[in-house]
Amino acid sequence: MASLFIADLHLDESRPHITDLFESYLASDEVRRADALYILGDLVEAWIGDDDDAELPDRIARATRAVRESGRPVYFMPGNRDFLLGQDYADRAGLTLLEDGVVHDLHGHPTLLMHGDTLCTDDVAYQAVRRQVRTSEWKANILAMPLEARRAFAAKARADSRAHTGATMESIMDVNAEAVAQAMRGAGVNRLIHGHTHRPAVHEFTLDGQAAQRIVLGDWYEQGSVLRVDAGGISLRGLPL
Repeated sequence: MASLFIADLHLDESRPHITDLFESYLASDEVRRADALYILGDLVEAWIGDDDDAELPDRIARATRAVRESGRPVYFMPGNRDFLLGQDYADRAGLTLLEDGVVHDLHGHPTLLMHGDTLCTDDVAYQAVRRQVRTSEWKANILAMPLEARRAFAAKARADSRAHTGATMESIMDVNAEAVAQAMRGAGVNRLIHGHTHRPAVHEFTLDGQAAQRIVLGDWYEQGSVLRVDAGGISLRGLPL
């Protein structure tokens, strides 16, 4: 039995092959026999509200609910692209919502789970925008807009994000080592799993004199990416199209 982790799928109507891969993987024996499936944010390119009547949210909900109905929990932690996803959709899709920064025991190893964007503290501009859009007032104002207005807003936000990414050094957009250390110390753990940076890797380092591990999940732009955690250890691999 294994715990499975994915993140940063950025599912979007413009990339139907990735949605097909997502559906295929969720229907696989590996998922249906797992202890649990964790989705650590940015499942979609942009979430405009639980009332979105497009086809993609329905496809996602059918795939995740089928996993839940097979007896396997599906945990979802909102990322920076889908933080507006709420309890209504979670109920419809069979998702159990997780707060960013929760600790789960994975086969006897307490592990800190994060989306990862709060660790990128060197990206001051991004963190300022993040603080603004996570307020209850901002979210309420956006969700009060008509669907088409929200779609237009999301399209502009994606364009702004691409412009920011293109104009910002990669090192600034990566995690800050001290932010990682503080998060792990605060949680009392020596292992962290996160996404967001799109740099899949297993980082071994020393934290306060003890061996520590930071596992970064890969994105799903050109292929899939899955982390498998079981009693024997970890395996981070790509999923070909």
